[in-house]
Amino acid sequence: MAFSRRSALTALALPTLALVFTGLSPLSAGAVLKHPTTSSVLLAAKAALGKETSVHVKVSSVSTKGPNSVVADIGKTSGRETYVAGDETFTIEVTPAYAYLSGSKQGLINLMDLTVKEQKKVGTRAIAMKVGTSPYANFKSNLTSGSFANLLPLAKGTTLLTKRDAATGGYQLKWKDAATSSSAASTSVLTISAGKEALPIKETVTTVDGTSQTRFSQWGERVTVTVPKSTVPFASVIPKS
Repeated sequence: MAFSRRSALTALALPTLALVFTGLSPLSAGAVLKHPTTSSVLLAAKAALGKETSVHVKVSSVSTKGPNSVVADIGKTSGRETYVAGDETFTIEVTPAYAYLSGSKQGLINLMDLTVKEQKKVGTRAIAMKVGTSPYANFKSNLTSGSFANLLPLAKGTTLLTKRDAATGGYQLKWKDAATSSSAASTSVLTISAGKEALPIKETVTTVDGTSQTRFSQWGERVTVTVPKSTVPFASVIPKS
């Protein structure tokens, strides 16, 4: 079993992109952009994101394999994520002391790489992973806010579309990512609010396999996680070899 796998949320909606700004003058968060450019919108968004510690994220994707969805709340020290694709489901919850993983039989085996034997040990309970362990650290890095800057693309290769988003009036940033050994080529359009705070509102990613749409809301929300009632220690499911 490989707990180093990135979460479905990260894989679908939050690609880790290096954020590079070269030769740009400072711009205060919340500044009105009279003559917006790709660089100024990115810089305003970076400044706004730097003040945020939590967000609600919803990802809906339609691919050749069928529809799937991810709903997540990413907080400063706690977070949760639920993935659903037919009968493949799982939920990850992170608190300052433990991370918990639960899900359907198909979700735990097919998506989270448990063996059939390991899944039987878990059953309907949640696997508990204590702070200080590698499994805990992996899930914590996905579902708590170290930085939201990775929502933004590289300045180079990104274009600010002339037209604003029809539904929100936000700025639209468009870029393409080349295919890699593990992912298809994609085209992304990220909508940034043109209001007081230049925060992401939504993102659409299109590939040959389908399209996914991510919506960001409730910036600054208070994220609390309820500890599952029935748990099993990680070491009891996967003993050290």
